[in-house]
Amino acid sequence: MNDFLTTLGRLSSAEEFLDFLGVEIAPEILRVHRLHILKRFHDYLARTPLPEGGDGALKAAYAAALAQACRDFSTSTAAAEKVFSVFHRSAKACCATPGTMPCCLPSVGAGPS
Repeated sequence: MNDFLTTLGRLSSAEEFLDFLGVEIAPEILRVHRLHILKRFHDYLARTPLPEGGDGALKAAYAAALAQACRDFSTSTAAAEKVFSVFHRSAKACCATPGTMPCCLPSVGAGPS
């Protein structure tokens, strides 16, 4: 395994990835969107063919993917970007309505029996 991938495999925090790849982002954006950025970074890497040519080419490709993920959340919101599956559920599937909750709550307007 090459040195770049070995080092990359030891990284765990968003800050470590950003520092290692030389990508800058405003701290307030990272604080709010860190998991979304890392997930989007992963998604970009999964669908991008990685270049051949050694560590320099790989690092440039990884840095470009992370920078794009950071830009996505610098100009948008987590709800708009829909990175995690919870944002893909329909409103009907995730919202309870009267009569659909399987507990002992009475329906609205029901009086004592």
